[in-house]
Amino acid sequence: MIMEMKMRESRVLRKLRAGEIVSCIKLNISDGQVVDLVARHGFDCVWLDREHLAGDWDVLNAQNWAAKSHDVDVMVRVPRGSYSDYIKPFEIDATGILVPHIMNIEDARRVVYMTRFHPVGRRPLDGGNADGFYTALDLNGYIQQSNSQRFIILQIEDPEPLDDLESIAALEGYDMLFFGPGDFSHGIGAPGDWNNPRLTEARKLVAEMANKHGKFAATVGGIATLNELIDMGYKFISIGADVVGLNQYCGSLINDFCDILNHRNREI
Repeated sequence: MIMEMKMRESRVLRKLRAGEIVSCIKLNISDGQVVDLVARHGFDCVWLDREHLAGDWDVLNAQNWAAKSHDVDVMVRVPRGSYSDYIKPFEIDATGILVPHIMNIEDARRVVYMTRFHPVGRRPLDGGNADGFYTALDLNGYIQQSNSQRFIILQIEDPEPLDDLESIAALEGYDMLFFGPGDFSHGIGAPGDWNNPRLTEARKLVAEMANKHGKFAATVGGIATLNELIDMGYKFISIGADVVGLNQYCGSLINDFCDILNHRNREI
């Protein structure tokens, strides 16, 4: 008996479409075992980065397999480049891509055109990779399921696209607008000033425009700011990073170790 082939459904899209809040964690350590460890804790999505990190495709494959084994989605932030830079994560069966530094409406249109299949765009067809079950998935099913179960996120992290923000938000063919406060603070000449009024205004505006035009609002935050971001209208929130946790653990551990040694030395 031949079973009908279907792509794994996106956990992120399933929850967002049901009106739920989605958790994500960013992983800078390029290793499948780290993804396996993190995914076991129940995050909805792990964020893997190819804009700033140097991991190769074999490593990304292993990370993706580890996440899928726990029914956790993988979002890959892609480098800005050709269409092949954007679609390769999909072809290894990552669940979504995050495209950084969208600068205007034409930029957004080009990304959608290159990353969605017919009738939305002209993403190049193959179907012989993991996402197409190595040609075992019916071509029309592959196209339809890719368009509905794989998400595309446009990252707004510069002041320049704000003039086009409403038209970008209204554009068909992608799923989320992601506000990036780090580079935005840099772009307005106030690096790391998280309370800068221009940054706060832009963060609110991105959520407002996304929700107005049927997109999901996404950003980075933390447990301390979670309620504030949800109240703004954000539904997809990256709440931490492996290197932050490891730094805190290592710092705390060595401080405790030194405190104990210093206490012992004082007693001698």
